[in-house]
Amino acid sequence: MKKFLIKLSALTLAMSSAAVFAETKPAVIYDTAGKFDKSFNEAVYQNGVKSMEADGYKVREFEPQNEAQREQGLRRLASRGFSPIVAVGFNMASAVEKVATEYPDIHFTILDMVVDKPNVQSIVFKEQEGSFLVGALAAKASKTGTIGFVGGMDIPLIRKFECGYEQGAKYANSNITVLQNMTGSTPAAFADPAKGSELAKSQFSKGADVIYAAAGGTGLGVYQAAKDAGKYAIGVDSNQNHLQPGTMLTSMVKLVGKAAKESWMADMNGTWKPGVKALGLKENAVDWALDDNNKSLISADMKSYMDTIKADIISGKIKVHDYMSDNTCNY
Repeated sequence: MKKFLIKLSALTLAMSSAAVFAETKPAVIYDTAGKFDKSFNEAVYQNGVKSMEADGYKVREFEPQNEAQREQGLRRLASRGFSPIVAVGFNMASAVEKVATEYPDIHFTILDMVVDKPNVQSIVFKEQEGSFLVGALAAKASKTGTIGFVGGMDIPLIRKFECGYEQGAKYANSNITVLQNMTGSTPAAFADPAKGSELAKSQFSKGADVIYAAAGGTGLGVYQAAKDAGKYAIGVDSNQNHLQPGTMLTSMVKLVGKAAKESWMADMNGTWKPGVKALGLKENAVDWALDDNNKSLISADMKSYMDTIKADIISGKIKVHDYMSDNTCNY
């Protein structure tokens, strides 16, 4: 009888655990650039969705083809009981706010924007810290004393990248010149490689020999222009070093896939919470990329310098100004 009760207890525990996991139906809705954008969306897919699948969990995916489908797709997932739903990118904010109001029992997680709802987890990143690192590296690598920045849509979030980059560059070399251009004022600015190439060529003609692109698909044009000119480029969001080996000095990586997976798993474990999570170097959520594609470009002294700066930011010895705290780049 005792053995029977032990088995029954174990079975009950297993069934209750299964029930908890059954309640979690993870999903993701990408932005219109799609999950193979070689940047932000793809980082969620490669390091979040695929990682979940490797662990035996299925994540429902939706790729909107236009802006209207963001809200439609989000509502469709919510109506079918998927939860938590990870919405990729700041452009999803309006749709998340609306649909989260309609479905208060569904958990939503938005990356790169804050939506103040009791069933929404907002994950933002300290891009200024990662950008500071690559700015310092750009200044160290530059032979002309001039470096550049090409942003996508001209919004405070992208200004945050530029400001961090400028701070890092001037920390490494107070006399460095930092050129900067934004591609446009609409979301289309993240999907214009031709414009990215044009802006990069203009900066190269003004003496820049390293350009950091925080511009989504537009950055692909910057990287190609850098390769053609024999200059350096710096990638963003995902590790883009492999796109142009020998040209990509590094990439400022945001571990958005890891953040997405942690949100799904937290729901499964019963620890998911709404509210704002701000993740930076200390949380291993932003960094610079060093791999086989760029290791020949990074000397031992440069690597040591970067390790020191990273440690100093984490410890608080180096304070990196957040552009979005006051919409200025005064530091």
